[in-house]
Amino acid sequence: MTSGIFEHVEYTGHEQVLACSDAASGLRAIIAVHDTRLGPAAGGCRLYPYPDSAAALTDVLRLSAAMTWKNALAGLPLGGGKSVILCDPARKTPALLAAFAREVDALGGRYWTAEDINIGPVDVEVLAQHCRFVFGRTHGGAASGDPSAFTAGGCLEGMRAALEHVFGSDSLRGRHVALQGVGNVGIELARLVAEGGGRLTVADINPANAQRARERYGAAIVSPEAIDAVPCDVFAPCAMGATLNAGSVARLSARIVCGVANNQLATPPDGAALRERGIVYAPDYVVNAGGMHNASADIFGRYDVADVWRRIRGIRATTLRILRQAEEERRPTSEVAESMAREIVANARREAAKPPAPAPAPAA
Repeated sequence: MTSGIFEHVEYTGHEQVLACSDAASGLRAIIAVHDTRLGPAAGGCRLYPYPDSAAALTDVLRLSAAMTWKNALAGLPLGGGKSVILCDPARKTPALLAAFAREVDALGGRYWTAEDINIGPVDVEVLAQHCRFVFGRTHGGAASGDPSAFTAGGCLEGMRAALEHVFGSDSLRGRHVALQGVGNVGIELARLVAEGGGRLTVADINPANAQRARERYGAAIVSPEAIDAVPCDVFAPCAMGATLNAGSVARLSARIVCGVANNQLATPPDGAALRERGIVYAPDYVVNAGGMHNASADIFGRYDVADVWRRIRGIRATTLRILRQAEEERRPTSEVAESMAREIVANARREAAKPPAPAPAPAA
């Protein structure tokens, strides 16, 4: 897994990139530890039928770096890591999950894993049978449970910050939100938007998910290919990453982009393109941190749901600070957010490098 790693465009000083395989179960996986200066690396495991290992490597390098910035801006004493399993979800088996879990366990706590796309709460419990370093559990540990509602709740805080920044009011009443993806987290966000008086248009590659949003919340449905061009106040990417690219940014007819998907920008210049079009982008790893606030209780060994929601509400202030600074400095919000996160990590390194304070002189 060393060939081409250091030259890879998404390699940003990752501390460790590990290729994992198991012939008996068919496991092919990559674990990426980006940075552990704030604490052990933490980030979920994504199971996806990548077209090839190169695509999987690109994804895991990007995702793990974003976890470093997410945890830093969330104020969590955790570093960034991520893992991907190259597999058709229909071929997922307990043996494959067990083989992956053993690879994580062998890292001795340097990396903690959890759910992500195609790895759900039931799968997390399977992982926990074979690995000590699993978070976001529904049983055992702190039992923080399904993070979907917490992730959606944090995104709502970010969305309200963006609405206040753009329109002068954080109210959702009468606002039109176009949701790209209404799976476990997306449907929770749809509920919150509807309860706030917002109007919904949704799209999902699974027609049943879109139909559920229509039946529950009166959402209009469009095709996945059309959702980014829907005239709306807020475009909310809530599916796979890299959906904000040169083509989709040009098609957007929204004032705000704010959703829970990871790595929404296909490339850094896409953040600048959004700014040039006058579209306010709430950086994904800032507004989708609610799930980490909740699930990380398993890492710290304590769970206080009231404290989790208190920290999630802080996402609004963090988002507003980023949006305002970006406007003042005339920079893309994505660039400002990463600069802030890098400074937090750099400060941690400087503190760690300081010599210990001298012991007090003994009393005379």
